[in-house]
Amino acid sequence: MSAALEVGQVVAEQDFTLTRDSLVRYAGASGDFNAIHYRDDVAEAVGLPGVLAHGMLTMGTAVQPVVSWLESDRAPQPGGWVSDYQVRFTRPVVVDPERGAVLTVVARVGQVDPEAGTARIDLTVTFEGATVLGKAQVRVAWA
Repeated sequence: MSAALEVGQVVAEQDFTLTRDSLVRYAGASGDFNAIHYRDDVAEAVGLPGVLAHGMLTMGTAVQPVVSWLESDRAPQPGGWVSDYQVRFTRPVVVDPERGAVLTVVARVGQVDPEAGTARIDLTVTFEGATVLGKAQVRVAWA
């Protein structure tokens, strides 16, 4: 890697607003038409606090700042890619019909292996001040 990464360094930080429209579009793209993702009455009938964002939509949104960083001139070198990505879902993201839901993502270097040309990026993903993805880790690599 040409530019040094330091453990603890924030490489990306971004807010994302998920709306009910986002959920409909994701359902169409993914084929996940579970009614808890678009109908308040169904979500509440099964004991949920409201319509929830799809877990995979939340996960995919959360990794986007890392992908954007890898493609930017702020990355250690060009040609980086995500080689592994894992999370644990810890809390649901309730999408308000009017306000939507704002996810805050902070991507911080957790580990660097300069010899292998890899790094682990730890994500902190919050909604309304609470962490929604636990142990969210992205492995990145460079040629």
